[in-house]
Amino acid sequence: MNLTRRPRRNRKSEVIRNMVQENFVTVNDLIFPIFVVEGQNQAIPITSMPGISRFSTDRMLDEIASCVELGVKAFAPFPVISEDKKDRFAMESYNKEGLFPQFIAEVKKNFPDVVLMTDVAMDPYSSDGHDGIVDNGEILNDATLDILAKMALEQARAGADIIGPSDMMDGRVGFIREHLDKNGFSNVAIMSYTAKYASAFYGPFREALDSAPKFGDKKTYQMNPANSREALLEAELDTLEGADYLMVKPGLPYLDIIKSLRDNSHLPIAAYNISGEYAMVKAAAANGWIDGEKAMAEVLLSFKRAGADIILTYFAKEFAQYLKKMNG
Repeated sequence: MNLTRRPRRNRKSEVIRNMVQENFVTVNDLIFPIFVVEGQNQAIPITSMPGISRFSTDRMLDEIASCVELGVKAFAPFPVISEDKKDRFAMESYNKEGLFPQFIAEVKKNFPDVVLMTDVAMDPYSSDGHDGIVDNGEILNDATLDILAKMALEQARAGADIIGPSDMMDGRVGFIREHLDKNGFSNVAIMSYTAKYASAFYGPFREALDSAPKFGDKKTYQMNPANSREALLEAELDTLEGADYLMVKPGLPYLDIIKSLRDNSHLPIAAYNISGEYAMVKAAAANGWIDGEKAMAEVLLSFKRAGADIILTYFAKEFAQYLKKMNG
């Protein structure tokens, strides 16, 4: 047999494999989602997310310091709001004296060079657990936009670098962009949750925030997992409305959507490696069914291969430690 082309020639040694490797994941690609709670000296493990905890601000500053030392310098904080501060209009979300704006300001005071991408959605603050105002079982789109804009403005005032609207209300990117600009925050970017699907993989996150819907589901505003062309429509609208980044959430079940957005947009594309994806790897590794470190690295690499520029992942700190170990 005379084979002219033998692809295995480019795989025969580690040096050669490294030379021809097409995609890489570095700490510069990562945003670390973190959970902040009220109080002092709080570190509360999240049962369904081994290795991840809810931290009070003082303890979170220590966590951020350890991450920065490893090279992770971008964070996506989420607030855990007590039930007594929740109401149907999520008024706590734009309370400048509230947990979240105060946390943002404290982080930026101590770590002025880190990037904070902050979440804009009603569900952590809503007594209904939904991302919009509820009226007779219906999620009101346009009435919700004003709350989202107020929330985004307070986060920008506190020092947020990137606003992340995760609510999936129609028109919210443009509404927030206009509100930020007219209040002097034209340099604050927007990373839109462009294609956020009504997924079964959000469970651990909702446990972490205690933010599950009190009734029904989110299928009237989050996308149908069966749809892909719809993501291009969302991307087109978000781009026209002024988004600086487009995000796909979840990540692993939607690699095709990441690729589709990459092929059809010049904006940076982000993938959110969500809580359920993280939990699956951790559970399988804990049972000895897979090599957890190798699976983590492979999962993150898949996002880059699909076309993501940025990866939000609960593996961020662990992956940074893994890279440090691998690089000696």
